Amino acid sequence: MRLSLHFSFLMLCLIGLFFPGSPVSADAPKLMLATVWNPGDDPTGWWLSEKYDGVRGYWDGTRMLSRGGEALALPVTFRTSLPPFPVDGELWAGRGRFAVTLATVRDRKPGPGWKEVRYLIFDAPGQAGPFEERIKVIEQWLAQQPPSSVRIATQTRCTGRPHLEQVLDTIEAQDGEGVMLRAAASPYQSGRSEHLRKYKRFDDTEAKVVGYNPCKGKYTGMVGSLKVELPDGTRFAVGSGLSDAERRDPPSIGSTITFKHHGWTRHGKPRFPVFWRIRGVAR
Repeated sequence: MRLSLHFSFLMLCLIGLFFPGSPVSADAPKLMLATVWNPGDDPTGWWLSEKYDGVRGYWDGTRMLSRGGEALALPVTFRTSLPPFPVDGELWAGRGRFAVTLATVRDRKPGPGWKEVRYLIFDAPGQAGPFEERIKVIEQWLAQQPPSSVRIATQTRCTGRPHLEQVLDTIEAQDGEGVMLRAAASPYQSGRSEHLRKYKRFDDTEAKVVGYNPCKGKYTGMVGSLKVELPDGTRFAVGSGLSDAERRDPPSIGSTITFKHHGWTRHGKPRFPVFWRIRGVAR
C-alpha cells in the first residue's frame, strides 16, 4: 500500500499542475524542484529563505507561466515591472492567503486583487554561474527599476542548526509554512535537486472529498468531518482544522483539499490529519 501511495504522489509531483485536473502544457517550464531537508544534516553555509505559500510563477522574459505551463494573465503594470530575461519565483499575497493568491492569478482577466500580489524572485535560470551570481544579476536589474511588486526573496546565510531552527520558529510564529534551503554556489537544475531543500515541521498531502460525517451535540446539523480519499483509494476522515463556517458550508464532494499531518501509520493512513485549505479548481 505504501509503495502504491508513494508512486501515486510521485506521479502527481511530476505532473506539477497549476490547477488540479488541468492537462500539462507542452510549455511547462523545466523548474528546479525541492527535496526534503534532513534535520540531521548540517545547514551551515546554505542560503535560507521563507517557503512562501503562493503560486509558482516562471517568467520566460515575455510571459508568466504556471508550473503546469499555463500562461497567466498579468496586469500591464505588473508585466512591465518584470525583467527581460527568465526568472523563477512565487506569486504571493501574504501568509495564510493562498486562496486569495489563487483566486487572483487564475482569472483570465486581471482584477483588482493583483494589487495585493507580490512576485518574489528566487532564481534566474537562464543566467550562467553559481546561485550567488545569478541572484546578483537580478539585484542589479531591479536596482535600476522603480519600486514595484517584483522583488527578490530574502536570502540569509545559515550559521548552523540553531540558526535554521530559529528562522523556522520565526516563520511559523507568523503563520508561515516553512524554510527553503539552497546550497551555496549551486547550479540551477531542472527536476528534483539536492541543491534545493524544503524544511517544515509537518507534512501536507492532498485528498479528494467523497462524503461527510455529521456533527453531534451543539453542532448538530453541521459537518463533523470530511470523508476523503487518497489517490491509491485509502479513505479516512478529516475533522480537525475545520472552522464553524467550513462546517456549515464544507468543501464540495469531488473537490480536493490539502491537509497537514505528521507522517503515516503502518496502514498507509496519515497521522493526526488536520484540514488546511481547499485547492483551486480551474475555470
